[in-house]
Amino acid sequence: MTNVVLPLTCGFEDCDKDSVALVGGKCASLGELIRAGVRVPPGFAVTTEAFQQFMGGAGIADTIYGVLDGLAENDIQGQETVSTMIRDLVENATFSIELEDEIAEAYRVLSVQCCVPAVPVAVRSSATAEDLPDASFAGQQDTFFWIRGVDDVLFYTRKCFSSLFTARAIAYRIRMNFDHREVALSVGIQKMANSHAAGVMFTLNPSNGDRSMILINSSFGFGEAVVSGEVTPDVFMVNKVSLDTVKQTITNKEVAYVVDHKSHTSTLVKLPAERRNVQSIVDEEVAELARMGKLIEKHYGKPMDIEWAIDNDRVVGGNLFILQARPETVWSNKKKASVCGGNKTAMDHILSSMMAGVRLE
Repeated sequence: MTNVVLPLTCGFEDCDKDSVALVGGKCASLGELIRAGVRVPPGFAVTTEAFQQFMGGAGIADTIYGVLDGLAENDIQGQETVSTMIRDLVENATFSIELEDEIAEAYRVLSVQCCVPAVPVAVRSSATAEDLPDASFAGQQDTFFWIRGVDDVLFYTRKCFSSLFTARAIAYRIRMNFDHREVALSVGIQKMANSHAAGVMFTLNPSNGDRSMILINSSFGFGEAVVSGEVTPDVFMVNKVSLDTVKQTITNKEVAYVVDHKSHTSTLVKLPAERRNVQSIVDEEVAELARMGKLIEKHYGKPMDIEWAIDNDRVVGGNLFILQARPETVWSNKKKASVCGGNKTAMDHILSSMMAGVRLE
């Protein structure tokens, strides 16, 4: 029987829902969105096969899993110490020449495709255990924005690999009785959307689970400020059938993440006073987002949690992109747990703000 040779890199367009073991949940979802006809920034995945080859080739796998096997669930200090040691090992290990060349070539092809030399990209962790029925590993690994050049892409790919071993991720796997060896990491290298505005969208009302509504949260700049809770976003509640905005709140948005064109990095800036209370997306963009949300929900057959961006570098009508989509889980989980807990996700931040009195008007 001939052994199947798994690729070290894989274009998003070649991924789908059956590719999770090879490219992780995030990259598999991006491929699935492309197949559904949704506009997604182009990119490629550094596969879990590449991750396994990197770990084995660097000679660090046995050391890493050996120290993890001895950790207890209540040994918080031990988890922190081991995490620091492992992350240092991973980030200072070297790629094989074959793997380095493969990633560099895939990045070169992406740059040519985008007609931008050394195209700026988001380097995004994509774990194989994201969004499982009984456990959610999503959001536990790192993502890095506005990365440019082969050397930095390789550097931040290692940083993503190492983020599989944060103290938080280690503790969660121990608590869920999940074998560390059973979780592998892929890394998505995706063209950076130079966002005029960005945010999240849920194809239901997260405050009550009403599936006839779509909730859109939006703010200026990149979506980091919304996801992290550093800004209270504009809120648009849209009727899923008519696509009419039935309620909206335009907030005081004090900060935004934008690109620093000198350093080619994402930086947090204060917005001018006259811009802070301006609607971050216009009515036509709200309706277009809602249409995309309906299409994505129909494709997946369930309510979805979606990240999106409007790219400043593209013409109107072709500048709205979906960055990520995954099944919505928070509403069903809230039946078992209070919405007043600590803010750990974008949805938690939005729900707690609504509970605290940020009203839809």
